[in-house]
Amino acid sequence: MRAFVVTGPRRFAVLDVEPPVPGPGQVVVDVERAGVCGTDMEFFSGEMAYIEEDNARYPMRLGHEWCGTVSAVGEGVDGGWIGTRVTGDTMLGCGRCRRCLGGLQHVCEDRFEIGIRGGWPGALAERLPVPVTALHVLPDAVDAVAGAMVEPGGNALRAVEAANLAPGDRLLVMGPGTIGLLAARFALAHGAEVHILGLSEPSLEFARTLGAHGAWTSDRLPDLPYDAVIDASNGPGLPSLAADLVEPGKRVVYIGLAPTASAVDTRVLVLKDVTAVGILSASPGLAGAIEHYASGSVDPRPLVAAVVGLDEVGEILSGSRPAGAGPGPKIHVDPRV
Repeated sequence: MRAFVVTGPRRFAVLDVEPPVPGPGQVVVDVERAGVCGTDMEFFSGEMAYIEEDNARYPMRLGHEWCGTVSAVGEGVDGGWIGTRVTGDTMLGCGRCRRCLGGLQHVCEDRFEIGIRGGWPGALAERLPVPVTALHVLPDAVDAVAGAMVEPGGNALRAVEAANLAPGDRLLVMGPGTIGLLAARFALAHGAEVHILGLSEPSLEFARTLGAHGAWTSDRLPDLPYDAVIDASNGPGLPSLAADLVEPGKRVVYIGLAPTASAVDTRVLVLKDVTAVGILSASPGLAGAIEHYASGSVDPRPLVAAVVGLDEVGEILSGSRPAGAGPGPKIHVDPRV
């Protein structure tokens, strides 16, 4: 089968590789759609911390946002899975440790991460091996575009849930990327007043078309009481700003990662009685994201700007946008093209 392979920093190829064979407890999924995200770009550039920590090594097969159809099952897996449309969890815990047994497999010390950690091959390929326990069935109402947005949606939904918003509360989302915009959509569906902080006017204008009540650059951000702040940016200075802007007694949620260390003055958190929450992984939010998509309360599809084939992935990871791409931040890949 064909797969996109990163062989080193900024080195890549689309190669013919051996197709996966499902092991015990596993299935093989024919990939219909996969998303390209910032984590993939960090691996491509060589800047991802997992490489330095030896949690990931080249060559790598990227891709952890995906959907497809089960085409084969391994020993111990019900054959009824064949033909089922699915997406799946990225975080594959060992299943034996205290964290896994406590429902926290996404922070298992010995976890694999599909397309990210431990050498588990990713979804930028025609087929993908997945443990059956990681699968989530996609209802007919969730098409391929939305299906490949479940993983980022699960992250965004968890961030909104952590913000503990009541209907009518005011939320500030820092960063109009995929996670930030999805968080805005989930918060809007919950009845919140949503404002977005960003850098460029085109991205902010796109946020307004998605229903944001306000979208601002830092010099125009209104002096309003924010009941929660979600930092979905990669700006090293924004975690501190988030703590400064949130109302006393309320919540700051950190889901973005800066390329360098960020400083937060804990005196601000203590003296304002602020709760700060960190979010890693979509795992506990996947089912909820699917439910929102299926019901139509949140539509992630406008965020997808273009769909390309495997041969174009290298250009995307290098920072190019396809000709004719829409205004959204997300690029999808159809490995069958």
